[in-house]
Amino acid sequence: MIYFAQGSETTTLNDHDIKCAIDTSLSKLGEKKRVLVVPPDYTRFHSRGGDITTLIYTYYKENITTILPATGTHSPMTGAERHHMFTDLPAHLFKTHNWRNDVITLGSIPGSYVSELTNGAWNDEWPVQINKVIVNGDHDLILSIGQVVPHEVLGMANFNKNLLIGVGGAKSINQSHFIGAVIGMETIMGKADNPVRRLLNRAATEFLSHLPIVYVQTVMARDKTGKLVMRGLYIGDDLEVFTLAAALSRKVNITVVDKPLKKAVVFLDPLEYKSTWLGNKGIYRTRMALAHNGNLIILAPGVKSFGEDMTIDALIRKYGYKGTPSTLESVQNSDELRDNLSAAAHLIHGSSEGRFSITYCPGSLTKTEIESVHYHYSDLSTMLLKYDPQKLTEGYNKMPDGEEIFFISNPALGLWTQKEKI
Repeated sequence: MIYFAQGSETTTLNDHDIKCAIDTSLSKLGEKKRVLVVPPDYTRFHSRGGDITTLIYTYYKENITTILPATGTHSPMTGAERHHMFTDLPAHLFKTHNWRNDVITLGSIPGSYVSELTNGAWNDEWPVQINKVIVNGDHDLILSIGQVVPHEVLGMANFNKNLLIGVGGAKSINQSHFIGAVIGMETIMGKADNPVRRLLNRAATEFLSHLPIVYVQTVMARDKTGKLVMRGLYIGDDLEVFTLAAALSRKVNITVVDKPLKKAVVFLDPLEYKSTWLGNKGIYRTRMALAHNGNLIILAPGVKSFGEDMTIDALIRKYGYKGTPSTLESVQNSDELRDNLSAAAHLIHGSSEGRFSITYCPGSLTKTEIESVHYHYSDLSTMLLKYDPQKLTEGYNKMPDGEEIFFISNPALGLWTQKEKI
């Protein structure tokens, strides 16, 4: 059922509109005594998920038992990040998701179905794992909040991904990411219907349908002035709420370039991007727009690590971004990589497969560290002088020396591609 649906390429939902939508939808649900909220984490700050969570708290107050940010494999939110995103919500309500130890397995999707979805690329059964509080909390309402936007693993982010991956377990996250990688992310990105999404949809139908889950889906985009605005808000409890949001996201979050990009410059906000695990959205979301032998420059003042935890960081340092054939060979020969398939998937996603060059300009990682994982390195301060994010505009820019570049201020907000690839 759809409780609220509004959005278009020209819609701008202001704070009053959002509050009315939330209040109206929650009133339709009736009285609730035990409410669990699953918002996005700080890496999705721009989703407006923090503001929506605050509105939900204002509505339910003491009837909210837990706020469980969907961190997935990301680092736990710091107190400063939580305050920035969720203002003054009570700290005791927040629970940190531990994706390695804090989950239960509800069942599995048969390997035969996984093989069918992937044309034999992956044949293992897929475990359906989720944080214990989702199923053991005796809640009469579970609100899953997030932004629908093109995504490298799920085609379009959010809907049941927020639960099955965002608060999922190590095995389910590892395998889902790897399945997306071996299928090929360029065949998935920007598509709401794809093999990985079908896998999650079946899992949700078989193992989550008895739970009182309602999805709150936002669609965000920049207006003509460059300001980030909410173009759509969809609230409901079934697939239609995601389908509507994804259709709008395809219209407002996908930029089709008129020619392959010879040079793209991507800026990573230091408050949001502290690792290549996150920062490589600059690669994922632009690769379909880059020309053969093109150059991608990533300005990354906040990047200080490769992985979001020590295990994955060590694996990235050891195996590097060498492309699909090398990574698949390593998976075959390495128990540690086979046990951390999301890291293997990330190594595939973060490589250009030799098609274009990737130059990282990190704030803290050294030249030796960057080059050891098979990226090019350039000094951040030098590149910021040449490509000043404060002076560049979104899209094409003509530099003083006549060079043409394509600038992207936040790769998490969309997908850039050539027409024939989408």
